[in-house]
Amino acid sequence: MASGHWQARRSARQFHALPMKSLYVRIYLTLVALLLAFAFGSAWLFQRHIEQERGNVELVAGERLNAMAGLLKLALPAATAAREDQADVFADWGGRLRMPIALVDAEGRRIAATVMFQRRVDDPGAIVVSAGLGDGRSLEMVRTVRPGPPQGGLAGPPGGGPGARPQRLDEGPWAGPWLHRPVSPNAPAVSTLAIVLVLLFVGVAAGAYPVVRRLTRRLEVLKRGVEQFGAGQLGHRVDDSGSDEVAALAGSFNQAADRIETLLRSHQSLLANASHELRSPLARLKMAFAMLEDAGPAQRERLAREIDVNIAELDALVEEVLLASRLEAGSALGDTHAVELLALGAEEAARSEVAFEPETDSARIDGQERLLRRALRNLLDNARRYGGPEVQLTLRPVAGGYEFVVADRGPGVPAEMRERIFEPFFRLPGHAEMAGGVGLGLSLVKQIAERHGGSVRCLPRDGGGSRFVLFLPASRR
Repeated sequence: MASGHWQARRSARQFHALPMKSLYVRIYLTLVALLLAFAFGSAWLFQRHIEQERGNVELVAGERLNAMAGLLKLALPAATAAREDQADVFADWGGRLRMPIALVDAEGRRIAATVMFQRRVDDPGAIVVSAGLGDGRSLEMVRTVRPGPPQGGLAGPPGGGPGARPQRLDEGPWAGPWLHRPVSPNAPAVSTLAIVLVLLFVGVAAGAYPVVRRLTRRLEVLKRGVEQFGAGQLGHRVDDSGSDEVAALAGSFNQAADRIETLLRSHQSLLANASHELRSPLARLKMAFAMLEDAGPAQRERLAREIDVNIAELDALVEEVLLASRLEAGSALGDTHAVELLALGAEEAARSEVAFEPETDSARIDGQERLLRRALRNLLDNARRYGGPEVQLTLRPVAGGYEFVVADRGPGVPAEMRERIFEPFFRLPGHAEMAGGVGLGLSLVKQIAERHGGSVRCLPRDGGGSRFVLFLPASRR
């Protein structure tokens, strides 16, 4: 026992000495890396989509401007007409169209322009685009966009003043990506999409941190609980509240800790009680051997019988202690097979010379015959030892299985002790020195019954005495 406890403490120290990396940091960094990958992938796909849509919009707008230039060519006077006539007609059409447009001659001089064109041409971000009329003249229009850095030198300078070169439709896009804008004059362009993605990333990362930290903090609490339990605090348990996997793990640990604590306490109690019970027969043997040398023939014969009785008692005690230990540890004690309870009851009743009254013609269960025989024999021996000569054994069918009932006419068991008599080494007051026995028989009966999925209980008997009821579930086959 001391060796097992030392092993547990050593394992706990080794576990505590392991290099424990911060699990929450690894989980959090993994989540952040996934967020970054998702953000960059989304930005790339979104940017491609925006560029495709912008190209489609600019293509449609260019076609509309070309169509408008063709219509205005039909409505305007010829290029050789007086500039005043061209200006008057263009002003009339410009007022009807309500668009920021201007008419430019073949030398690039502006013939006429609408008021809207003159008001917008000098705005920041204004880009002038043009479409030819086919006779040397061209139609200019102002587009107000959020200019970005020049793309291959295709975009003209922002602003459409007299010195600005108009961007022609066949020279490429009219402006940079619409998602770009200057933060301040002469400052580099900043992507609004990038800002949105950065803010989204920061928000999600900040929100994920407390969630990840809370999860891993519960794992750290569980780790500390395991360390405390391994260090010898067998009564320590961890918080298993919740319905997630961590709570399930904590619940499993608590259940395992309960079983380990029960097993260790039971082994400690078994060892202490067995050591105490061994003292009596050993002391008697020591005394018998000391007296044997000087004893007469009659006394030597009596001492020899005393020695045989004490050796048998020691042998029975050791056998019961070993069996109890193996049952508590769940060790394999034999194969399970079909056991006929009717034959088993008849054989044990005949051995103990008690009456057997079966109430069924057949009673078969799956179990280990050697253990079931030991349980029934312990009940019968206990009844013969403490319940007097009038002992009766009954086998009866009940719901879900069968019951062996061992009835006696002894003094009975007080109600407050009917559960405790199945504890190891517990004996009723005044029974400690009666006909031997060390208080393990009924404990073994309970362990054997539970090993077979059954139970045992002590009940009072009408007219005085006790009834020990051993229930065994029926075979499922």
